[in-house]
Amino acid sequence: MIRAAWIILTVLVLSGCGKASNMVPNVAVNFNRPLTDPSLINLTNSGRAVLIDGYGVSGLVLYRTILNGYVAYDRCSTVNPGERCAVVLDEGAFTVTDPCSGAKFLLEDGSPAKAPATLSLKQYSVRVSGNTLQVTN
Repeated sequence: MIRAAWIILTVLVLSGCGKASNMVPNVAVNFNRPLTDPSLINLTNSGRAVLIDGYGVSGLVLYRTILNGYVAYDRCSTVNPGERCAVVLDEGAFTVTDPCSGAKFLLEDGSPAKAPATLSLKQYSVRVSGNTLQVTN
């Protein structure tokens, strides 16, 4: 009886390990830029987004929420993240699309908006200190 329980437990643990590899990898992110920087000009209004290359796995999506807060996501789609397919902004900037799978994500909270997406975009911490936008993990 105890042996059967160990076998079942081992199978469950090993089957769960495969799912962890289907996640967006953890990489160090330390982005700091003044809000007056020309690359962030679109963030002066709520409901607007910008794409920043060179940070995270596939770049960053910075978004000014409807309530005038800021959120940051990795551009790496959560659909087949091993492909490192970078999401692109949609017209109106309220959603982004994975050009590899066609999945869509909402920018207010990063949640999936269209299949085959089932997981939210990887979110990073955002802080505004003075006039500087900081994105970290």
